[in-house]
Amino acid sequence: ADAACTRARLQERLGHQFGPLVGYKAGLTNPAVQKRFNTDQPVWGALYQDMLLPNGAEVSAAFGARALFEADLLVRVKDAGINNATTPAEVLAHVSEIIPFIELPDLVVLAPPKLNGNGVTAINVGARMGVAGTPLAVPQDAAAQARLLDQLQGMNVRLTDAQGTQLDSGKGADVLGHPLNAVVWLGSALKSQGLAMQPGQVISLGSFSKLMPPKAGLKVTVSYDGVPGLQPASVQFR
Repeated sequence: ADAACTRARLQERLGHQFGPLVGYKAGLTNPAVQKRFNTDQPVWGALYQDMLLPNGAEVSAAFGARALFEADLLVRVKDAGINNATTPAEVLAHVSEIIPFIELPDLVVLAPPKLNGNGVTAINVGARMGVAGTPLAVPQDAAAQARLLDQLQGMNVRLTDAQGTQLDSGKGADVLGHPLNAVVWLGSALKSQGLAMQPGQVISLGSFSKLMPPKAGLKVTVSYDGVPGLQPASVQFR
C-alpha cells in the first residue's frame, strides 16, 4: 500500500513534467529481471506523452540519476476489450499496432540493487523515456494473427551497437512465456486499482534484455528477428 501511494504521488509529479498520460508499462515481467529485484511478481507504472521519443533520437547518457537502457516492445490499444483479455490471442485481437521500443528507465535511488518489487513500484517502475520505432499494423486476418502470435513468442530480440556488436539478446518467450501475457497481467493489476487501458494508449511489455548503463557516443539498435515487418529502432547517446 505504501508503494502504491508513493507511485501515485510520483505519477502526479511526472504528469506535470512529461505531459498527459499516454499508457502504462508492465515491469519485472522477465524472470531474470525479477531475480535481480528479489521478487517473483510483475509491477506496473504509467507512461506520459513526452517520455516517448522518435526513432533515432539523441539522448544524453546522463538522462537520469541511474540511467539505463533495455530492449522492450510497445503495443497500441485498439479498444477497451483488451482489459478483459485472458490469453495472448485475446490481447492481439484488441491491439492495433506492435511498436519497436528501446526503454530508457531511471532507477532513481542511491543503491538500485537494494530495490525490491515494492521499491520498483514506488518509483513508477523507473519510467523516464524511451525511443519508439515504426509501428507494425496488426493484421485483421485470423490466420495472419495466429502467425504473428507465434512470431512474437519465438522472436530473438537483439541489442547491438553501431558496429553491429551484440550487447545482449533475449527471446519473446522470456516475458511471461509470451510477451502479450504482460498485457493480461496488466489488465488485472489495473482493474484492482480502479483503472483501465484506454483506446489509443501504448503498453510497454517489459525487458527482453538485461538493463545496461548508457555511455556517451554509444548508438544502440534493437532488432526483432523472426517478426517480418517489425523494423529496428535506434537511440544515440551523447
